[in-house]
Amino acid sequence: MNWVILIVAGLFEIAWAIGLKYSEGFTRPWPTVATVLAMAISLGLLGIAMKTIPVGTAYAVWVGVGMTGTAILGIVLFDESANALRLLSLGFIVAGLVGLKLATPA
Repeated sequence: MNWVILIVAGLFEIAWAIGLKYSEGFTRPWPTVATVLAMAISLGLLGIAMKTIPVGTAYAVWVGVGMTGTAILGIVLFDESANALRLLSLGFIVAGLVGLKLATPA
């Protein structure tokens, strides 16, 4: 169950990272509130997941999910580059996350 919580924490990390863009430097009230709320939920869920998942693994997975999802949404929402090297690099990150899950007893 803590792995599911960890993935959800990563999804909230994506939400707050994208929220930062929409908050425009915390100058827009509602996107700012949503971003701060997503940050709090993300960190809270990460803390819960770390009760049984080793800290290095949990943090790497949390960041990896957030980073990969944010990069993909950057491509979709903000027309960021989607060149082959960038997509291959994201694939390596996902492969590393799967490897960490497989290598971690729990």
